[in-house]
Amino acid sequence: MAIDIRALLKSRKLYFGILSILLLMGFFSVLIFGNSVLFNSTNAYHPFWLNVFFINYTFMGDGIFALCLAAVFIFYFKRRKEGIALLVAFIFSEALIELTKNCLNYSNPGLYFEPGQTFLTTVDTHPSGYQGFISGHTAIAFALVTVFVLLLKNKAWQLPLLAAAGLLAYSRMYLAQHVLPDILIAALLGSLAGVLAFHVVYNRSYSFIAFRKIFKARYKDPLPGTTIQPV
Repeated sequence: MAIDIRALLKSRKLYFGILSILLLMGFFSVLIFGNSVLFNSTNAYHPFWLNVFFINYTFMGDGIFALCLAAVFIFYFKRRKEGIALLVAFIFSEALIELTKNCLNYSNPGLYFEPGQTFLTTVDTHPSGYQGFISGHTAIAFALVTVFVLLLKNKAWQLPLLAAAGLLAYSRMYLAQHVLPDILIAALLGSLAGVLAFHVVYNRSYSFIAFRKIFKARYKDPLPGTTIQPV
């Protein structure tokens, strides 16, 4: 039995509804206040313990983490389909980022390290020559979280998962790697990648069955020694 993706999305309206509101608020904030004001306001408080926390927490949006998470589900928990859905979500999110990163290119804030402390500042050019674009970490995080939201039957997990992905998105600004539009667009693309991955993985076999039925309806089974002729 195929999964009705539209009905499933409606059943997760709390997650997707709040996400939509947050994205709209973020885009309106950029239009009203601008990147510079928003970035400086999020970087006004940088105690050492928060620096350590976010430097480690942001790793959960890394491609290595996504691949390891998918491998754990496939090989350790023996949840092959769930693991493949996570893997496909990662691949789709990366593909969307690669397709769009050259279209929107911002001047990125720089991240500087000194012994025992992290200092953040806003500059037009990163010391390594790195150019800012849509946050891949944020896209991966929202792609994975979207798959979990669609998989988990317990709807109580919707808000905690959204908060976890949102915190990772914020870490990219905290660590001066991206400005707000970078993570907003990434969150949108990552969510789309997660929904698409879930649909492809969980409805793949049913799509194949439907194709076979259409093919059999169009062509009769040939007799021995004859060729297939259209009905």
